[in-house]
Amino acid sequence: MALQAGDACVAGICETYRRRRDALCDASRASAGRWRSPWRRCSLARIPERFAAEGSVAFARRLLDEAEVATSPGVGFGEHGEGFVRFALVENEARIRQAVRGIGGC
Repeated sequence: MALQAGDACVAGICETYRRRRDALCDASRASAGRWRSPWRRCSLARIPERFAAEGSVAFARRLLDEAEVATSPGVGFGEHGEGFVRFALVENEARIRQAVRGIGGC
């Protein structure tokens, strides 16, 4: 459908994901919680140092259990993904900000 609709449709989709990415980045920078992770392109986040020994699978599980936020373990994207979790930008900006607040409370 996007191919048939042309560049305007694709531009709209790109804008939606840009807004979601910006919401994730802005909320994470503003968070007063314990999440102090440098972001890589704002969908991959390095596991905070104090949790690094857990690995990405255990840390993703921690976020699910404690913050009710689903992420993908970085190791699922290859060996160089270990030490990161990935945030999918599938929710709207309000839900993304809510997720970051939940992570800050872990």
